[in-house]
Amino acid sequence: MSDMACPVHPVSPLRILDLRLHADPSRTVLRPFHLGWQATSAPEGRVLTLVRDIMALPEDEIETEYQAVLHDFGDRHWQTEHIFEARYLEVAESLHLDGSTLSDARRRLIGAYFCHEYTYAAAALMNPSIVPAPSQVGMDDGAVRFVLSLRAVGEGHISSIAFRDGIVEPDGSFTLWPESAFATSVQRTDSNPRNDPDAIVTVQCHPESSLSNTVIFPITEQQANGLEDLRLTRFDHGDGDFEWLGTYTAYSGRSIRSELMRTRDFRSFDLTPIKGKAGRNKGMALFPRKVGDQYCMLGRQDGKNLYLLRSDRLDTWDDDGVLLMEPKFPWEFIQIGNCGSPLLIPEGWLVITHGVGPVRKYALGCALLDRDDPSRVLGRSACPILTAENADRAGYVPNVVYSCGGMLVGDDQLLLPYGISDIAVGFGLARLKDLLATLV
Repeated sequence: MSDMACPVHPVSPLRILDLRLHADPSRTVLRPFHLGWQATSAPEGRVLTLVRDIMALPEDEIETEYQAVLHDFGDRHWQTEHIFEARYLEVAESLHLDGSTLSDARRRLIGAYFCHEYTYAAAALMNPSIVPAPSQVGMDDGAVRFVLSLRAVGEGHISSIAFRDGIVEPDGSFTLWPESAFATSVQRTDSNPRNDPDAIVTVQCHPESSLSNTVIFPITEQQANGLEDLRLTRFDHGDGDFEWLGTYTAYSGRSIRSELMRTRDFRSFDLTPIKGKAGRNKGMALFPRKVGDQYCMLGRQDGKNLYLLRSDRLDTWDDDGVLLMEPKFPWEFIQIGNCGSPLLIPEGWLVITHGVGPVRKYALGCALLDRDDPSRVLGRSACPILTAENADRAGYVPNVVYSCGGMLVGDDQLLLPYGISDIAVGFGLARLKDLLATLV
């Protein structure tokens, strides 16, 4: 293809599948109710006052009030009373309460006052990435078990990370494990100081909850307004040692920082701040193995162009980077960026890109980087491989298609989940030869 203008309706190499995932206000979790007025140093602190009010109630009224709470919420959540008990213990520890003589109902009623029901995916579901799952036990005939991550946006426009798992067949057909009626939040398990902004935070799924029913919410002050756009990759350390890594944006409401999620089993996760100049930017995507003797990352350091970064450490990125690609075609004149980690194919590193064009319309393209020297661009698509069309143009943020990473299926296909106008998630399937045919 020459550098000609794209046709009005370019033919996409992606076959769009029927399955769609949508925002769902019915999916809620019980979360700790972290109040801005939780000061406990003064006797008049509202937390202390609230606890004293509950402590002053007679036992029969405690039982009546607690049964009313269970009537309202007991069937809406999984292990509701255990959550209330755990929350009571947190409050009691912060207030130095001795609850040894308190009834179970009084303790759990106190815990209930410090919980709230949160609709984590009521506003939007978007920007997915997909990787092979750690365990492939029982898979045969080329089928692959996978993990799908999703950016879920709920009340207050706060983003969290949700998951779905499923199985994809060699022909590209796939199924998702069903979600149960209940979702659960991960629990923090590290012993790091809670006010240390550079500490590694460790969280763990509840042992009896499946991954498809697990949500990772903001935990630290830097994450307070959201964990955005997780880009997962299965990282090969060599000699059969794999680790699942994902870069995401931690948004405090005032500033952004890139952070790194690390896991080997999708049950326990380390959330690690990325140090260095590059960590102050969004949209970082890690290569799934070292190139030469260094880690490599794609990033958009100036908000417009795509850069290649190198580092000797996974958690420190001080490199200014090498300019990799600038906007070249009209559909990407405003900015270009990656849509997830590069994928290694026989021809080189396949990168799904995004571009922003007139009327802030997002579209997807692709590029091919040299296998041994990824600073060399071997080709890039002159026309989008996917744009928002027809009904897909309407949504929370209109005219957007966006992905945080696809997965190779067999030797010759790409399964690409993608966000649709920040309100739903769709799936596309493409032959690698058809994607490569779009490159110039």
